[in-house]
Amino acid sequence: MTTFKAPDLRDPPPTSRGRRAWVWRFGLADLLGPLGILSVVAVVCLWVRFPGVNTLWSERGWGALGLLAGLVAADLMVLQVILLARIPWVERAWGHDVLTRRHRWIGFTSFWLMLVHVATFAYEYIARDPSGVASALWALFVTDPWMLLATTGALLLIMVVVTSVRAARRRLRYESWHLMHLYSYLGIALTFPHMIELGPNFHEAWAKSYWWVMYGLAFTLTLVYRVGTPIWRSAYHRLRVHSVTEEAPGAATITLTGHRLDRLKTQSGQFFVWRFLDGPGWTRGNPYSLSAAPTDDRLRLTIKGAGDGSARHLRLAPGTRALIEGPYGTLTARGRRHPHMLMIAAGIGITPLRAILEDAPYEPGEATLLYRYSADEHAVLLDEVRELARARGIRVHLLPGPRQDQTSWLPAGSPHTDDAAALHDLVPQLAVSDVYACGPTPWLRAVTRACRTAGVHRDDLHTEVFAW
Repeated sequence: MTTFKAPDLRDPPPTSRGRRAWVWRFGLADLLGPLGILSVVAVVCLWVRFPGVNTLWSERGWGALGLLAGLVAADLMVLQVILLARIPWVERAWGHDVLTRRHRWIGFTSFWLMLVHVATFAYEYIARDPSGVASALWALFVTDPWMLLATTGALLLIMVVVTSVRAARRRLRYESWHLMHLYSYLGIALTFPHMIELGPNFHEAWAKSYWWVMYGLAFTLTLVYRVGTPIWRSAYHRLRVHSVTEEAPGAATITLTGHRLDRLKTQSGQFFVWRFLDGPGWTRGNPYSLSAAPTDDRLRLTIKGAGDGSARHLRLAPGTRALIEGPYGTLTARGRRHPHMLMIAAGIGITPLRAILEDAPYEPGEATLLYRYSADEHAVLLDEVRELARARGIRVHLLPGPRQDQTSWLPAGSPHTDDAAALHDLVPQLAVSDVYACGPTPWLRAVTRACRTAGVHRDDLHTEVFAW
């Protein structure tokens, strides 16, 4: 039986520390947005300088419009690469979920602008010689200097965007989607030469310098934080699988040991991107949250077999080496504003919340857990949750069974018919609680709606989407 050691509750309460962290994070986040907007404004200014707004009403108007669309698209592509370069202070300021949503929105916007860029230049080429449509398009996409590279890059970006549409993602394995998504970096790189060599905006040295700096910055940040930092951390901390324990059908807990793990400064509730050197397919990373509070020499995660990678990880042998990216995520007790905590988990989403409940500072009776699962055999870590509840005075409400419907977070057969009212009934201290929720995306949307309807302030609602 696992023994839990509660933190020293004589320490200063988390409210003041959490508020300072909250102010710092969101103050910095408020600065990041304007910087991104400023880069777009700079690009528009480049376009205004040459060819200029007046060109829109000339015979070169379509080309000028296409140039503007292409410049803004290129800038947004660079911004989305920087957003997901895993820069530590950016991750702390925004949180991985917010960054992913911003990345997705910026990516689709840049994609449509890229299509406008291609379509307007195609129209201009055809307008020059209406009798030679095929030869004009062949010149534009193939024979003109650097255009074959640009066309290849555009096709790669189209492939990435098409496979990022939700309907397509549902039909793809995570590993396949992740591999195809990496082609976006190659696609962006292949479109760069035609900008520098053919774009009229790049005739002046300072304009070229702007783009070289933007692309160079994105490349450097990606190389440092997506490649260099994970390699260094993996080599230094030397994580290896210590044990694998089956928790439920298709779910297992993996315990890893390593060197000086305290230097990672990991917090309960965070996740890593894991690569296990267990054979073919090890290069594709999988994001897993910690399911126990981190220690100086041990990390623990509990996973459910979904794709090929996670199913393979259920059979890892002790001694298998692990490579890591992280820690990531802001679903931690650091940002708490209230003494009470409400944890709402569904399925494997219990893992980060169980870790937070283990080492967060709170008094008996100040923490409540609502745990929903489809069937008893899928109640991952339930025995540990019960033991932790006894040790630390956590109120636990188990909510087994399938969902009432696709708009509710409650299980079928629940005596509650109103999602928001159920929260007030189950948690009388809701008004003075920080709410943490983790689970599948559709269910989490229902939880979010219920919390907002019940009066939970958005700054008191902390979520982590268990999806890709």
